[in-house]
Order: sequence, then structure tokens, then C-alpha cells
Amino acid sequence: MAKYLIRARIVVDGVVEKHDIIGALFGQTEGLLGSEFDLRNLQDKGRVGRIIVNTKTQGNKTIGEILIPSNLDRIETALLAAMVETVDRVGPYDAEVKIQDIQDLRLEKIKKIIERTVEILRLWGKEKTPDIKEVIRSIQEYLKAPEPVSYGPEGLPAGPDVDKSDTIIVVEGRADVINLLRYGYTNVIALGGARRVPDTIKNLASQKKIILLVDGDHGGDLIIKEVLRTIRVDYISRAPPNREVEDLTGKEIEEALKNAKSTLEYLEEQVKSGVKEAEELLQTQRKLHKIPEVAREAETITIPESVINTAKSLQGTLESIIYAQDWSEIKRIPVRDLVNELSNIEPGKAYAVLMDGIATQRLVDTAASKNVKLIIAARLGKIQYKPPETTVLTYNELNL
Repeated sequence: MAKYLIRARIVVDGVVEKHDIIGALFGQTEGLLGSEFDLRNLQDKGRVGRIIVNTKTQGNKTIGEILIPSNLDRIETALLAAMVETVDRVGPYDAEVKIQDIQDLRLEKIKKIIERTVEILRLWGKEKTPDIKEVIRSIQEYLKAPEPVSYGPEGLPAGPDVDKSDTIIVVEGRADVINLLRYGYTNVIALGGARRVPDTIKNLASQKKIILLVDGDHGGDLIIKEVLRTIRVDYISRAPPNREVEDLTGKEIEEALKNAKSTLEYLEEQVKSGVKEAEELLQTQRKLHKIPEVAREAETITIPESVINTAKSLQGTLESIIYAQDWSEIKRIPVRDLVNELSNIEPGKAYAVLMDGIATQRLVDTAASKNVKLIIAARLGKIQYKPPETTVLTYNELNL
């Protein structure tokens, strides 16, 4: 369902068809406000619905009504309406387009619901019917948007439980906060429209887990980049493509938060996809999360978050995993069989070893002989010599 409906009147100094008017709308607005705001592009993305034109002929003139459904926000919808008014010709004839009305379809739908509620209550019979005015007042109170509190020196829009919660949902603006409050999410705070992350949110990020929830459009991409440059973020959640957080239903918000990805996993996927700046942001977040990078001569070994998580789950199992250079698992075996397995492996095939056990001199020597670059062990045994080409770390050094 569209959020708004633009109604415009058009007068053409000649007899034309509906498709002539639609062609003029597309043709004369193309590129006017950039390619992203072209009518055809907006329709392809579902931001503008099917344009309807109704016409009639009066003498040598064509009089018509143009209906444009819009899923844009209020400002963008007004901008679209103003852009449509610039159309001044249809075919060889002069034309004039004038906006008559912009209708909020959501309010109209709510009005119909209230009216239908009254009808249903009257059908129950006079004895069973409560006071209609009270019912309408209750519905209106329910629909009334909750009011955010003002949080921190910057007066950021927020829910009442930001201080109480261990996890904070960070959104873009006041409307996003209001929508989350409507569905019971009281641990939410907005960036407040600032170009930089406010100090208040920086302070919260140093104390609490942070979920960043953004719109599913290019603007959401820009917010993610700006926030990840500045503060530690634990999870990233997004509205569905081309949807805004302020318009999501309770179920859609729940789904978005349930599908949130850990920040490091999100950025690792972005790096693999070749997204610009993803590698830089990944390194920044690794530092903020205090995940070490292993420096070895001129080379740096970056340990993926998935491997860090696997190391945590491996504790107490007495198992080991051999990894290839792309961090795919080659084999998972008991620690007692690790030396024999490495002895039989082709040199250069194994890149790293993760083990819930003690790294011995025999193990280190065997791994080095097979060109293994990294060993992560629960503890170190008596190791008198560490080959320079193999790095050995313990769980403690990785803060596990």
C-alpha cells in the first residue's frame, strides 16, 4: 500500500491521449533531479506506484486528472509533486499541470477502520454497545505515537530504558525511535541527524552492546559506514530493501532484529564482495573489538570472527581443526591424532591449526615442516624453539 497519493489537474491545449500525458511526465522530468529521482527509476524500486491518468475532451482542449501513488517520505513526495508541475507540453501542445492535493492514505485507512468499528458495534445491539465516543477515544489513544525522552547533553530522541538495558538499538532519527517505541522497544536511541556520531552514543558504545538498525537504502549504507568508523558496533540490522525503519510493522522490526549479523561477519562478507572501504572498516572494528591481528615479519594474519567463535565453542572438547588459507575447514580431529594427521598432509595445504589442547615442541616442528603459518592452542607446553615461519598463540592471547 502506498503512503501518499498525489492528485494533479492537467490542461492541454489540444486533443491528446492518456499515454501522451504519461509519456510527457516521464520524458520531461527525466534527469531533472538526478537519475535516482527519475520516475522510471522510482517505479522500478517500488517507491512510486502505477501512474493513472483520467481525461476528457472539452472543445479543442484535453482536461485530465493525474494520480501518482508514492511510498517516498513527506519531503520527497512534495519534491516529486513540484517536479511534476514543471511539465509544460504534451506532444506539440502547451500544457499546465497543477497539484490539487496530496492525500495521506494511511490516515484515510485509519479513518475507515474507526468508521467500520462504529458500524460493527452498532450491529451488536443497543444493550451491548458501549459508549461510541469512548471507543473512538480509546482507538485514537492507541494510535497516538509514543513520545521519546530527551537523552544526554545533545537531547537525543530515545526510549526510557536506555540506561537500564545492556543492549542498545541505535537508529537514525526521531521517527524511527517513535516507531520502535510503538512496538515495545524501549532500549532505542537515535543519532539525531548529526553528521558525526554524538558523544552520548560514543559513551554508550563503550559500556553496552550496540545494535545498529538502519533503512534498507543507500542512506542506510552511508550511516553504517559513518558509525563503524567511530564506535564499536556489535550487530548490524537493516530494514527490507527500499524500506524505512519508521514505516516497519512490529513483525518486520522483529524479523530485522532477528536477522541481525555480527558486525565483523557483515564486514567480512562485504570485503569478499569487493565493497569499497569494507576492509578499512573491518580493521577499525577489529581494533574496537580488541581482536588481535598476528604480525609475522612483513605479513599480517587476520583471524576471521567465525574462527574466534569456533575457538570458544571448541573449549572442553579436546578437538582440533586444520584450516586452509581461505579459512575453510580441511579436517576436524581429536587433538591426540593431530601430529599424525599433519605428518601425512601435503606441504602448503594446511594454513592454520586450532586446537583445544597443549601445543608441544613436536607439534610445532611438524606444523612448521608442512608450512603451517599459525597455531592457536589452549596452552603451550615446553617449547624451546619456535620456527620463525610459524606463529603460536594461546587462547589467553586472543582474550578467549
